[in-house]
Amino acid sequence: MDWKNEVEKRKEDIIKDTQAFLKIKSVLDEESQTHNAPFGVGINEAFLHLLELGETAGFTVKNVDGYGGHIELPGTGDEIVGILCHVDVVPEGDGWTSDPYKAEIRDGKIFARGAMDDKGPTIAAFYAMKIVKDLKLPLEKNVRMIIGTDEESEWRCVDHYFKHEKMPELGFAPDADFPIIHAEKGIIDLTIKQKVLSDKNNQSSLILSSFQAGRRYNMVPDFAEATLIGEKQLLELKEIFGDFLEKNQIKGQFEIENQTAKFSIEGVSAHAMEPNNGKNAGIMLAGFLHKLELDQKARHYINTIIENFEGDTRGNKLNIAFRDDISGELTLNLGIISYQEDQPGQLGINIRYPVTGNSEPIKESLANINGFELHSFGDSKPHHVEKNHPLIQTLQKVYEQQTGEKADLIAIGGGTYARSLENGVAFGPLFPGRPDVAHQKDEYIHIKDLLKATAIYAQAIYELAK
Repeated sequence: MDWKNEVEKRKEDIIKDTQAFLKIKSVLDEESQTHNAPFGVGINEAFLHLLELGETAGFTVKNVDGYGGHIELPGTGDEIVGILCHVDVVPEGDGWTSDPYKAEIRDGKIFARGAMDDKGPTIAAFYAMKIVKDLKLPLEKNVRMIIGTDEESEWRCVDHYFKHEKMPELGFAPDADFPIIHAEKGIIDLTIKQKVLSDKNNQSSLILSSFQAGRRYNMVPDFAEATLIGEKQLLELKEIFGDFLEKNQIKGQFEIENQTAKFSIEGVSAHAMEPNNGKNAGIMLAGFLHKLELDQKARHYINTIIENFEGDTRGNKLNIAFRDDISGELTLNLGIISYQEDQPGQLGINIRYPVTGNSEPIKESLANINGFELHSFGDSKPHHVEKNHPLIQTLQKVYEQQTGEKADLIAIGGGTYARSLENGVAFGPLFPGRPDVAHQKDEYIHIKDLLKATAIYAQAIYELAK
């Protein structure tokens, strides 16, 4: 079967339908949510658009209360091959060269929010199913494109969908990298809260009024701000802070008004799967505050940051460092720093632990940090499909036949829809050597990559379901 030729026959339709899909602004909007549109009108519009596309093409479609649904190509048996996609996208942000929902074509690329994550690949997978259907190829297994609507937020769509529908025996998510991602680390989001500390006999002339950095567990904070109150010393701090910035080659600002001084530091944002790709503004500012004679409660809070997180993104200081040969090292990101003078300080932490690891020792270690208590703890367990599994071997064969390149297996610290299935992997659409532009301004997908992925997915669907 010449899968590339079948894709070429449908090239203009694939491009046209990709653009139409990308023009729908499908960002989470809970203010516009309804009973039938639990995540807002935009996401629901994109969801219904895709279902209608499936129905028009002659597939069986199902809407599960607006949370999710599927487009199905029936086989002769009961087993299901799942293709896990999602229609929601992250907010567009600023700085785009063109309208993020115009789906403009420039230099052989389609530019739009969701072009790479995950609307472009979803259309590629849809047309891959359509090619198999149009060719009337005999299938034993049912092929089911499962459509999520809340992947970029809390995965409430997946939870709801699988309460009502059967779990596929195996499948893939076209929502990451080629060749094949077969291992995804466990992901912990936790918050520890400072126990109330009495400071009635405070003798310090400097009070830490507030300290804030970061808003998301899974991002390295790129900005931090602290406010100090004091009757004296504030003018001296300006020079000390300036020396600190210069010595460490950090960008920052200092403001003083009456008896209040405000400090801010700029860092570099990065995804928590590899904190070393960023510069944590919160930890850097804590490094400066650590040199000052602060009040007792603030001193305890800052000391905790320095002693447990400064210069360590692998958990060595907390005795939770661990690695395995499948997925590499544990990573640790202090993503949220939240402190107010009259409230217990909090720290929000994201940990990615190897697939052979265990979250319980991690939980115990963080819960035992002196003067803090565990406030919240969420654990998405690791996901791993063995390299000799038929799913892996089939996808390796398909990828190598279609590209002529070796299908190496990849482990990541991120999480994809593939972990929703016991036997699921992430499979494209980003080809090796291409920059990852998902979630970035001017997000795009190369048209030739879109078509190449469609051919790969078509053969993969047939090989898995025949």
